[in-house]
Amino acid sequence: MYRILKSMAAFAFCATFLSTQTLAQTSKATAKPATTPAAAPKPLKTALDSVAYAIGLSVGGSLKAQGLSDINTNLLLKAINETLKEQDTELTPEQANQYIGEYFQKQASAKGNANLAAGKKFLEENKKRPNVTTTASGLQYEIVKLGEGPKPADTSRVKVDYHGTLIDGTVFDSSVERGEPVEFPVSGVIKGWTEALKLMPVGSKFRLFIPADLAYGERAAGPKIGPSSTLIFDVELLEIL
Repeated sequence: MYRILKSMAAFAFCATFLSTQTLAQTSKATAKPATTPAAAPKPLKTALDSVAYAIGLSVGGSLKAQGLSDINTNLLLKAINETLKEQDTELTPEQANQYIGEYFQKQASAKGNANLAAGKKFLEENKKRPNVTTTASGLQYEIVKLGEGPKPADTSRVKVDYHGTLIDGTVFDSSVERGEPVEFPVSGVIKGWTEALKLMPVGSKFRLFIPADLAYGERAAGPKIGPSSTLIFDVELLEIL
């Protein structure tokens, strides 16, 4: 816990400081003369009190984002106080890191198993649809539009537009929404994409249903793609570069 808390506190402090500095610089650059003074934020008793509260907000937000809203905050504060006052702690730093690692590994494993089961069930049902093709690898795709251009090779570099969701419809990434097509080598993306792109003539739009082993496997990818997730992509191949 010692190392983790030190890292979290340092991160929170830096995030708060940098955020404040950025806002201040932006304000200086864009502010217009005001007819009345702006209301100052209500301070805590001291500057250090404000820093302490700001760190607490950041740590609390981080814990909540990691699914730890129900954590025993009394024990959390106890460990912080003992560490800051250099008192004896219930756990050594090594034991603390072990407990934290084992907990999150167990959580990730449980979430991954649930995602994997949901993905398999979805793909089993999806492959029964008449317009869906399933390849030997397990990749599923549906042709939305078939182009007439050449097909990319492993060595090609391509330009595409895409929209990615989880099987529950959650959008995790979309060049379409950003209004910015992307360019990358065919062999430089997840296996499901590499396989699908080589099936697509330029001008085509495919809907891909990618099982976890052809996507990110047991790893999470960003805040929305959990471990062992099945992914859905609408992919339009714009050109081979």
